[in-house]
Amino acid sequence: MDARETAEYLNVSISWIYKNSVRSGLATYRFGTGPNAKIRFKVSEVEAWVKQQRVMGG
Repeated sequence: MDARETAEYLNVSISWIYKNSVRSGLATYRFGTGPNAKIRFKVSEVEAWVKQQRVMGG
């Protein structure tokens, strides 16, 4: 998935994806360098990350 698709899937802004995905432990794949670099995400890894965010006993 690209950044927009991932943001929609997670119900967050695209800027959150760029600023916080790596910091939060969401695995990214970078294609290219510099300001034109694109980041992508594996659907299975995004789904696994979502499951890890679950809060128990709320």
